[in-house]
Amino acid sequence: MSTIDDLRRLALALPGAHEVTYKGDPWFNVGKKTFALVQGGRAILKLDRGHQELLFEIRPETFEKCPVATVYWSWVELAHLDEAELADLLLEAWSQIVPRKISRPVLEAARTRP
Repeated sequence: MSTIDDLRRLALALPGAHEVTYKGDPWFNVGKKTFALVQGGRAILKLDRGHQELLFEIRPETFEKCPVATVYWSWVELAHLDEAELADLLLEAWSQIVPRKISRPVLEAARTRP
């Protein structure tokens, strides 16, 4: 079971990540781009489109569509995730907004960790 504190700790451990506050809620950015945020006590993550569509279908109790502009992000019930899964999802969200030359070595290192 993960919490907002877990999300904060794991998100801020990613390269270049920092926290900003918007309307009292924490948002996690690299530069001015957001990859995760909390709104109304729920997490919202910017996941790969194909992956999130799969998650919406197979785990609707944990992942739900969250319309943002013309795309969907994912509402995520943190209590349904363990820390390892949350860490993987945050890494995916982070990799959606940073240049590939930055994300590639971090993703490769993550694949080789036990």
